[in-house]
Amino acid sequence: MNKLLLFSTLLLLPGLVSSEEPDDSDLPLWVVDKITPMHDSVTDWLDNSARNIDNFFGEDDSLTIENGSYLRFSQEFSWHERDDFGSETKLKLRLDLPTTEERLRILIESDPDETQGTLAQQGANTARNNNNFDSDNFLIGLRRLSNRDKNERWRFDAGAGIKIKLPLDPYVRLTGERQWQLNDSPWVLDSWNRASWFHEEGYSARSRWDLGRPLSDIYHLRFITNVQWQEEVDTLEYSEGVELNQLLGSRSAIRYAAVAVGRSASDPELHDYYLLSHYRRNLHKEILFVDFIPELHFPREQDYDAEFGVTLRLELLFRADLSWGR
Repeated sequence: MNKLLLFSTLLLLPGLVSSEEPDDSDLPLWVVDKITPMHDSVTDWLDNSARNIDNFFGEDDSLTIENGSYLRFSQEFSWHERDDFGSETKLKLRLDLPTTEERLRILIESDPDETQGTLAQQGANTARNNNNFDSDNFLIGLRRLSNRDKNERWRFDAGAGIKIKLPLDPYVRLTGERQWQLNDSPWVLDSWNRASWFHEEGYSARSRWDLGRPLSDIYHLRFITNVQWQEEVDTLEYSEGVELNQLLGSRSAIRYAAVAVGRSASDPELHDYYLLSHYRRNLHKEILFVDFIPELHFPREQDYDAEFGVTLRLELLFRADLSWGR
């Protein structure tokens, strides 16, 4: 009962205390003055690097065309009753090359989908208790982007690269996406699917189907189905979830979710239920964000006794078209 009371309090707290200020920052001026030079330097490097590489392989208009490259850095702190305290540093660098004939994208990431564990672990963060960058999960690769509009037909992207480790671990990915507007109704169905092969871990496949619609200007309802298979685990997993997203203002939002996770196709059974609240706030000009995520799990292996967990994440986003002080 105490866990339920604590979770209920944390679940509702962001929505009760959130308020909207007239400006676009929660940071004091002296903090902004300290970090602005660093941010401007990194975004200039990012923009110049992406456009120079694109110009080398592509066309001259690479210097003026819109470029969606970004660098995302995040520090996550989590606590879970079963796994105690954990922290993780994450990095993702995306360099877009929009004028190349094949529309290429360079990816560098420390937390790929294939390393995030089972569906239950993804919900509880129990697969992510690292103290720093995990070199075994650090990827660098190249992705070819399709020109197809996913609202009209299936869009397929292919990618390949290596894990930065010894010996090098090559991988190949194929991703397919599609979106449907259901009979001119407010309902929209999104499908995201990926098949992967890693030399060490073998094959894996995951699929997400997302059916949603707006309820009003501030509420959005979603029903999400996930299916996942990993050769190392060799068990089909699936989850069903319902989410209610609420805009709290121009710079904050909260998501309430209830999820059931199951496994096995021949003898299906549910082995975890969890509730979560995900509060996200834009602390400074769409560059610095904070996430607060309390969770309450009811795992089958613990006789469905409630287990509490909470995650705090700070995220810093570098994009050339979103710079501080410009």
